[in-house]
Amino acid sequence: MIASLTGTIAAIMKDAAVIEVHGVGYETRMPASDLASMHIGQQVTVHTRLNVSQDAISLYGFLSKASKDLFLSLQKVSGIGPKVALSIVSTLGPKRLLNAVADGDATALAKAPGLGKKGAQKIILELKGSIDLDDLDAGETAPVPADSGTDQVVEALVSLGWQQRDALQAVRRELKNEGHEGPVESADVPRLLKATLASMDRGR
Repeated sequence: MIASLTGTIAAIMKDAAVIEVHGVGYETRMPASDLASMHIGQQVTVHTRLNVSQDAISLYGFLSKASKDLFLSLQKVSGIGPKVALSIVSTLGPKRLLNAVADGDATALAKAPGLGKKGAQKIILELKGSIDLDDLDAGETAPVPADSGTDQVVEALVSLGWQQRDALQAVRRELKNEGHEGPVESADVPRLLKATLASMDRGR
């Protein structure tokens, strides 16, 4: 079983990242918040779970162990598979998910795509009292820090009217075109902003 991966982000897609470890790229499905905090070339350690079914073999990954633990706990509920479990963790995040289960908040849980109100109520019924909330909360590790330079460029583009998702994708595309690896230094922010803005304007 693949319990974790430590390597370099080789690609970031809509719902997965490719993590290269010693020349082998592992396509890893991850929560949206984790994907948004990463960039190509970044060194990461991801807590993983390999899921084998009749149709496919899929690898799921999380930047925090708490997210992985909750992902596994959700699948103990009848009718909740890995795709829905990932959707729940991705939509709510560990702390909101923990609070929703503890408070019996089915409405909050039901916001996750693929999960209805009945499914949310079933999760609360089966997991409330069975998850050690304190241990999970204490075990949550901070995600890999986001690249502050990239964040500055994205924030600047958003302030100019671009959607955050489009801005983030454009910055990553520009960094890839430049062959840039590693965090963006503060001194490079103005240049990167100008180059990304020019490429976005050309794409209109």
